[in-house]
Amino acid sequence: MIEVRRLHLEIEEIRHEFGPPPEKPAHRGFIAAVLTNPYAGRYEPNILPMMKALEPLGLDLARRLLNALGGDPKAIQGYGKGAIVGAGGEIEHGALWHVPGGWSMREVLHDTRAIVPSTKKVGGPGTRLDVPITHINASYVRSHFDAIEAGVPGAPHADEMIVILAMSKGARIHARVGGLAHGEIKGEDGLR
Repeated sequence: MIEVRRLHLEIEEIRHEFGPPPEKPAHRGFIAAVLTNPYAGRYEPNILPMMKALEPLGLDLARRLLNALGGDPKAIQGYGKGAIVGAGGEIEHGALWHVPGGWSMREVLHDTRAIVPSTKKVGGPGTRLDVPITHINASYVRSHFDAIEAGVPGAPHADEMIVILAMSKGARIHARVGGLAHGEIKGEDGLR
């Protein structure tokens, strides 16, 4: 059911954002898989089999992205996910990525408490998506509210979709909007 045509990985190192240079650069990245959409071009009432079929791909992508960011699960502080559905599909096909995408990162990163933020859209080749990123253990940590622009050049075709995972190794450069700090997290409920 899942046939992957392309994998695309981007890692970003942010060395400066005005102000004084940070002690160390910020790192974030995303990995995307372009795959065939078996439901493109028609309405299928039962799309749940694809959700289960996406689980192995989710694990593979999460592991690849973690390794590209240095391989240490403890270094990852933020995550997010998204999907871009080709024009022959529907937004609900992108929603199939919510469970396997979030589950795979939780599995690879181990002790995470916060919901994995997500977004999705329908679009043609070259469509980009702003994938939200929030803290892995506390959704209210403002310093980690972020997004990364993701996409794959020339994809998706009408009968394809792109599934995306994103991770970051810390806060935004020069984060200073107050609120709950990374060091104050209790991690009891995924919020605080």
